[in-house]
Amino acid sequence: MDLSVSDLKGKMERGDQFVFLDVREKHEYEEFNLGARLIPLGDIMTQLAEISDDKNAEIIVHCRSGQRSGMAKTLLLQSGYTNVSNLLGGVLAWQELYGNNKP
Repeated sequence: MDLSVSDLKGKMERGDQFVFLDVREKHEYEEFNLGARLIPLGDIMTQLAEISDDKNAEIIVHCRSGQRSGMAKTLLLQSGYTNVSNLLGGVLAWQELYGNNKP
């Protein structure tokens, strides 16, 4: 499943519970972030235990444009996680709709 930035904003405003991951690099995260936990794509497989003990927990993954987070989503699904969403358009889509306003 993929998620639009407006869907994500709605989840945040409602206080929905989910694991929120940013798979960009540290320097990208430091420039602008949405408050997600930073685990760069290259580190996903070595940090699986830190993501969630619950393989059925809702996980939303994002990056700059949606490409790396799409790869992360695939890796997580292949590792047994069942409820993983990719944020369509990533940070670029967020900034297009909401500017640099953080959630």
